[in-house]
Amino acid sequence: MWLTANEVLDTLRMIEDEHLDVRTVTMGLNLNDCASSSMRSTCEKVVRKILTVGERLVPVVEQVSQEFGVPIVNKRIALSPLSLIGAACGAKSYLPLAIAIDRAAKELGIDYIGGFSALVHKGFTDSDKILFHSIPEALNATERVCASVSLGSTKAGINMEAVKLFGEVVHQTAFLKPELQGLPCCKLVCFCNMVEDNPFIAGAMHGIGEAGASINVGISGPGVVNAAIRRLGREADLGEVAEAVKRTAFQITRMGELVGREVSKRLGVGLGILDLSLAPTPARGDSIADVLEAMGLERCGTHGTTAALGLLNDAVKKGGIMASSNVGDLSGAFIPLSEDEEMAYCAEIGALGLDKLEAMTCVCSVGLDMIAIPGDTPATTISGIVADEMVIGMVNNKTTAVRVLPIPGKKAGEKVDYGGLLGSAPIVSVNSHSCADFINRGGRIPAPLQSLRN
Repeated sequence: MWLTANEVLDTLRMIEDEHLDVRTVTMGLNLNDCASSSMRSTCEKVVRKILTVGERLVPVVEQVSQEFGVPIVNKRIALSPLSLIGAACGAKSYLPLAIAIDRAAKELGIDYIGGFSALVHKGFTDSDKILFHSIPEALNATERVCASVSLGSTKAGINMEAVKLFGEVVHQTAFLKPELQGLPCCKLVCFCNMVEDNPFIAGAMHGIGEAGASINVGISGPGVVNAAIRRLGREADLGEVAEAVKRTAFQITRMGELVGREVSKRLGVGLGILDLSLAPTPARGDSIADVLEAMGLERCGTHGTTAALGLLNDAVKKGGIMASSNVGDLSGAFIPLSEDEEMAYCAEIGALGLDKLEAMTCVCSVGLDMIAIPGDTPATTISGIVADEMVIGMVNNKTTAVRVLPIPGKKAGEKVDYGGLLGSAPIVSVNSHSCADFINRGGRIPAPLQSLRN
């Protein structure tokens, strides 16, 4: 792959003026050979493999970043789902495993480590249940460990027993240490149609169909796309806007593939995927809401927002596909409320609410993300929010997710501030009417008719 001089100059301008960066380089590791008959042995094998295979990840990524002049914000590791690795050891809790991988991540200088995960979209194993019940303690006792669970898919339907349990786990995670203001829930997410090579936290894991190790790259560039649209001026029609987004996504993807291939080559690990999702940050000018408003919306959340987001998501995917054969499944636009300054402001002034955010997830990359809700929200209501999002993913054959943050002691209209990339957000109201009887029915929502493709 080669870049023209003009592409290099354009990319340098994007980096300098428009917040272009590589959001993450994530190494995926298969841990199947680490399963053992005791928790102690399992922890030792897992830590040894992380430290051995991941030893050079951080220095190599930093070296490539410096040589290429491309900011690389995060260095991460994604592991095989630990409910599979821990199954053989007969332990009653996977907290020791979470503490062990957290310690290994700290030693390597990794920002986050994903894979404290279970795949239960069709049913539970005993090990899956142990992992579920270990999540609250594990996330409160560690800094870098992230947990994710698969609750549904288009082929399998939705495991409503797991949806109910997930609501309870989110609630317990938030209230185990109320003084943390829901911070551990920032590391917990559930999915419908979960992908196996997601480089983004909190949903990063190394799927069972992946190679022994791989390098996955998450690119980001909402500021670049925003600038490209604004350069068009108000006279450009929406077809021209889509073309501008496609061209910009093409350039962003080329840059990301260059970085990914170089890191992969230096580490001797195969290149997995490029995820060119437009992931915002709290920095001014690095916002998905700003991009949508550049298209002509007065505020993100007004009528037309879902249409604008659909245009953006589609154009990003089309531009990326033309630039690389390794584009990942999530590529598009993320809408994490607390991590997007303008989006959080729109929620604060009432232009954007939970119902509109849910509607937007029908066309965006993932789903309801980093949304702070009142601390007195019942666990069954959290499960109801999750169920709605899982059905959107199942019926539309797309990946959807939920990462909600109950804030102990806080009510709708108040605010939570985490700082850094996690940002701050107003606490949004949830529907006060109960869905408990529906959630408590349990069972499974069957797969839709469109799942019968053979």
